[in-house]
Amino acid sequence: MELKLAKTTLNEKSKIIQLDKIEETIEKEGEGIFYFDKENSHKDLVKLVEHFEEKNFSVYLRHVKYGLNEQDYMYEVHIL
Repeated sequence: MELKLAKTTLNEKSKIIQLDKIEETIEKEGEGIFYFDKENSHKDLVKLVEHFEEKNFSVYLRHVKYGLNEQDYMYEVHIL
């Protein structure tokens, strides 16, 4: 599964991260916080949550608004 990470600047291109790279980070650090671009489908993010919950991790998914416009949001995922 491929997911787009949130941009850190307006002119930057979104970086793509693979599920196995996320797993490596979690195995190494034991937890992680990831910010995903709004272009990801909600369905894919729910699959990500379910994947880590099956591995007995606590996973929290939420929308983060960073502006007044309805289109100014990203997804935040905490994996513990």
